Amino acid sequence: MAEWSLTNVSNLFKIKYGKLSENVYNSYNVLLGRIMKDYDFTGKQKLIPVPQSFSGGVGSGTLPTANYENVEDAVLTAKKVYARVLIDRESIKAASSDEGSFVRQTKHSVQKTVESYMRNCSRILLGDGTGALGTGDNSTNLSGAGTVGNPYLVVISAASWNEAHWEERDYINYASETTLLEVQAVDPDTKTISLVGTSAGLFALIGAPIPGIFYMQGSKDNDPMGLRGALMGAIDPLYTVPLSRRWRAGALHDAGGAGITVDMMNSDMLEIEKKCGKVPNLIAVSYTQFRKIINLLEDHKEYAIDPRTKDLKGKLSFKGVEFMSSQGSVPMFPERFVNDDEVFYLNDSFIQSTHRPGFGWFDDDGTVFLRDANSDQYEARYGGYYQTYIAPVFHGLRYGLAT
Repeated sequence: MAEWSLTNVSNLFKIKYGKLSENVYNSYNVLLGRIMKDYDFTGKQKLIPVPQSFSGGVGSGTLPTANYENVEDAVLTAKKVYARVLIDRESIKAASSDEGSFVRQTKHSVQKTVESYMRNCSRILLGDGTGALGTGDNSTNLSGAGTVGNPYLVVISAASWNEAHWEERDYINYASETTLLEVQAVDPDTKTISLVGTSAGLFALIGAPIPGIFYMQGSKDNDPMGLRGALMGAIDPLYTVPLSRRWRAGALHDAGGAGITVDMMNSDMLEIEKKCGKVPNLIAVSYTQFRKIINLLEDHKEYAIDPRTKDLKGKLSFKGVEFMSSQGSVPMFPERFVNDDEVFYLNDSFIQSTHRPGFGWFDDDGTVFLRDANSDQYEARYGGYYQTYIAPVFHGLRYGLAT
């Protein structure tokens, strides 16, 4: 005799859904939130005067000969940076109430799209303006066929690897190609990226090393300026201003594999202050270097104890680590888009993202979600046009540190 059970009449039972899980990825954008921003970039370009010398003539004994100061114009050109989401109309209706889904579809999609946009802006801010994510490892052969069941398995070189650059479901390009490759999986231990899609360049390299660079989709040489671009000295001229002793990084040093030390950081900070008269007011480091600095500055930690609990077990933690400069304490924080071997010394008063008006959700038609005329979908676009101005002499970078 067959019994009436949960299994054989399962369609009569409802499913109780729990609370939506927290994000399992790091979505903090501390540095992006610290820099200055404006939204009045109109006209073809924006010019920022860059004084590079003192003005006038000085001397003793006789009246000195006057001279004028050396001033260059930094030229900023806006870059297009977007996020885009497509939602099926049926999904919107099916998820229009709490009974029908975990989340309200439109609200959830809007939130996640903005999160992804800000994540990309953080990548851009720490980048070099080229849109590069990483370079293939010349010592490892490419395998796979680019299909869901047999994706391309690409090993990224250790020198260009940054786990934060790679996210599942991102679309990327290989070299100068415009065809899309979807990131299916990321293995940080082996620095291997699984890619699904079409690429004539990768197809021709199956069984051979990959010499080329991978880029965020459509971003090759299209990103706004980033800190590595402004500080590494590879871009000359920078904002059309030729590099010179007053128009380059205040401190730029290859550690050559040495470990981070307090003396090294003091040297970098003082070098920047000596050149421009300003002390960096924040230090952005990789999680790897932050761990080393925490251990290095063990005797300078501040510990916080929650006074409301009777049981202090597990309630002790360091509040923060600050570096003592010649002008006082400077906060340090880990930033996931900083490479493992890097420390950035920054002054956020001299980093500014200048946006054209109307930045945000594209709502020129009176609505954020626009109907696709040829399908049962709605599309929303976020972003706009901006450029980031980074006056290099007020900042520094130490790279090549032991990891």
